Amino acid sequence: MNSRQRFEATLNHCQPDRVCLDMGATPVSGISASTLSKLRQAVLGEENYRVRVHEPYQMLGEVDDKLREALGIDVIGLWGPKNMFGYENSDWKPFTLFDGTPVEVPAGFSTTPNEKGELLAYPKGDTTAPPSGRMPKDGFYFDSISRQEPIDEDKLDPTDNCVEFGILSDEEVQELADKAEALATQTEFGIISMLPGAALGDIALLPGPALEHPKGIRDVEEWYISTAIRKDYVHEIFRRQTEIAIANIERLGKAIGDHVQATMVCGTDFGTQRSPFLSCEAYLELYSPYYKQINAAIHEHTNWKTLKHSCGSIMPLIPLLIEDGFEILNPVQCSAENMDPKQLKKEFGSDLVFWGGGVDTQHTLPFGSPEEVYNEVRQRIEIFNDGGGFVFNTIHNIQASTPLENLMAMFRAIKDSAK
Repeated sequence: MNSRQRFEATLNHCQPDRVCLDMGATPVSGISASTLSKLRQAVLGEENYRVRVHEPYQMLGEVDDKLREALGIDVIGLWGPKNMFGYENSDWKPFTLFDGTPVEVPAGFSTTPNEKGELLAYPKGDTTAPPSGRMPKDGFYFDSISRQEPIDEDKLDPTDNCVEFGILSDEEVQELADKAEALATQTEFGIISMLPGAALGDIALLPGPALEHPKGIRDVEEWYISTAIRKDYVHEIFRRQTEIAIANIERLGKAIGDHVQATMVCGTDFGTQRSPFLSCEAYLELYSPYYKQINAAIHEHTNWKTLKHSCGSIMPLIPLLIEDGFEILNPVQCSAENMDPKQLKKEFGSDLVFWGGGVDTQHTLPFGSPEEVYNEVRQRIEIFNDGGGFVFNTIHNIQASTPLENLMAMFRAIKDSAK
């Protein structure tokens, strides 16, 4: 099998010739730019090569085709025209991370230090606007800065929480169509797209890191309060977002078609380390009606499989996600309570493709021994890849300062699993 055939077999629950592998295809299955730089140097050399930071909010590195081929990575991402800070990934320039790693960043990447030595980032790279992101001194990625304006209950307008979600322009659709065609015809990788507009309540986007002056409910704590006391307001936001998402699905389905095999629908988290943080009843009331509409539109207009990202312990919610039309679960946080890999595969393996769960990024990969990493990876592949339906990825993004020897042990285990 080539990579695309392997990916398609995996998505259709057929046993591939070896486990399908992703690293970097989505914003939730990536790798820290500093860690990627060390990995690439170990695998390919090229001492002067600078990794590109293509997702500057989390400071994720772009996995280039040369490294993808060397590591046997099967999946590539079709990303939107702009990143989370609202500017395009173009006109790359040199930058040095706090740990000394030389990288490249987009031209719009504009930062200033504050009196604490923290790094402040700006929406659309506009340093005349209030900063929207903060990286702690010697840190590795940005946290959103809450810029919540005083709330006047009588003047709350759901439109204010939807301004960053819009119907793609003709130019944006054509750009994505051209990229998809190039990936489909010039490479053999499986392709996953990111669906614009469908991120219902995604906390990474809620503060408006790409907006100069965000309005509406923009504080994370205030948002979660709103899901309990301002339900009508939240419903109206989700209703409008769903209309936007469906319009984008219809247009992208015509423009991209079968060039893409899967799409990431939404990255909203529903789990904590120990349990879901909303009840099944709350999920069914707030989210389910809109997910059903979005997934139905995807399945009507495309052949794409749909991915739902949610960290944490979400076992009670998984049947509801399946019922709402989701076919892929990521990141499969087996380190959370009630997320045992054997139980997940047994109960949901015929309905869900598991994308992630390959190794614990909270404990094993960053802090375990190479032997522990190797053994855990082999065990997870044996469980999840039985009968297909498993895209190997770590549990969420590979973090900065992950030991290189542990990463090499992970890839060695992946390779050995095919023997």
